[in-house]
Amino acid sequence: MKILVIEDDELVRQYLVELLERQGYDVVAACDGQEGVEACRDSGTHLVITDIIMPEKDGIEAILELRRDNPGIKVIAISGGGRGQPEDYLNSARLLGADLALAKPFTNQDLLSAIRTLMKQEQASD
Repeated sequence: MKILVIEDDELVRQYLVELLERQGYDVVAACDGQEGVEACRDSGTHLVITDIIMPEKDGIEAILELRRDNPGIKVIAISGGGRGQPEDYLNSARLLGADLALAKPFTNQDLLSAIRTLMKQEQASD
């Protein structure tokens, strides 16, 4: 399975890529929403993990565009909040197309469990 990680914080992005690769996932990374949308078009992505607050194109805009291009893609939104509370951004992300949302900081197990949940849902709908 191919996972796209869209995260502007380089250390967080690298950490997530390494974590997911250690679990056997094929991972593509992007540093903002614009790069992420383009990478998704070119990569055959099954699942996207996207930060919400980013430069260029934020996660909400990316989710809307990803959903328009590929309605069946699974999306996990992540956020530490920025100027507001993470829950505010994550609730917006859920309303606009994210399947699941995680507030930063989250544990490795939280993220891996979210991925497994979405993959089970996808398999059940096939």
